[in-house]
This record gives sequence, structure tokens and C-alpha cells, in this order.
Amino acid sequence: MKKKEENIKKIEDVLIQTGIEVARKGEGALFIISDKCKYKKLLKQKIESFSIFEKGARKLLLSIAMIDGAVILNPEGMLIQYGARVESKGIFQGYGTRHAAAYSASKNPDTIAVLVSQEEKKIKIFKKGKVIIQIDALQKNVEKQVSEFNEILESVGIGTISTLGVTALAPALGVAIVPGIILFGAPYYLIKKLSSRNK
Repeated sequence: MKKKEENIKKIEDVLIQTGIEVARKGEGALFIISDKCKYKKLLKQKIESFSIFEKGARKLLLSIAMIDGAVILNPEGMLIQYGARVESKGIFQGYGTRHAAAYSASKNPDTIAVLVSQEEKKIKIFKKGKVIIQIDALQKNVEKQVSEFNEILESVGIGTISTLGVTALAPALGVAIVPGIILFGAPYYLIKKLSSRNK
């Protein structure tokens, strides 16, 4: 189990860093980490499956991320599909189809959606139908802060972003832990620990 969590953390790191690049280019994207996500192919796949950890994979991932539709990866970091239409099971209030797809996909067990908002220039991580973290791609040095944030989570025994609880606070409440990163729905004790650790 620990090995799986470590791998998910590595995938999250790659997707967040890629998402920051996508947002800074003025584009949007949707990444889904799942074995259970239902989708339909929008494009004939001209690129064979690859691991996002392979040498040179980041450039390829960046390119396919900006194609309409979602990029779907399995929990080992292998590309399953790109340019995919995720089946939506509802709307994400006040937002469009990409948010609805991220919301719907993240309701599946063991599924994480990493959304890059073209309009807001923010990366949002969905789990269990809720946004758990929002990252401002335009915040100076936010790439380094994401790594620091993950290290803080590990040091307080939480592990990865994907293991955060999402039900203790109302979804509208968010706490800025480090500049450019807002944490939603985490238990009060975790926010206190993170805040005190980051002072």
C-alpha cells in the first residue's frame, strides 16, 4: 500500500508541474488517475501508451494535455487514453464541462482528477467529488511550494495529496497554507499542524 501511495505522489507531482506549464500557456487540461474512470474515445490514438516517468515524457504529456478531452493515466503512471470524453454524472455548480468531468470522474473509488482551469489559471485537485486543493499557477515559485507542501503533509503523517480527508469542513471553506496553495476540507487539526509548521 505504501508503494502505491508513493507512486501516486510521484504522479501527482508530475501532473501538477505539467498543469502549471499548461496554465501559464493560457490553456486548460484535465488529467485523471484511475483504473475505473468511464470515458469515450474522441480521437484515434496515434501515440502509444507510455510511462510519464520515461525520459522525455514530460514534453509529450504537455502536448497531449492541451488536446481537447481528458488525459487518463493508471495508478502506475501509464497513459491509458488522451483526448477522452469523461462521462459526466452531474454539474459542478458555476463551472463548465471540464469541471463537470473532473467532479464526475473523482466520484469513482481511488480516482483523482487534476484540472487546469484555462480561465482562472489554477490547478484544482478533485477527490470524492470535491476540490481538495487549489494551486495558483501564476504565483511566483509555486512549483517549489507544491513540493514543500507535499513534504509537510508527509512530515505530519498524511502522506500524499490524494490521502487528504475532504469532509470535515464545508467545501466553500479554504485555508491558504503556503502562498498560491489553498487547502479545502481538511480536518481542523491538520490545518493547525500545517499552519504552525509552515510559520
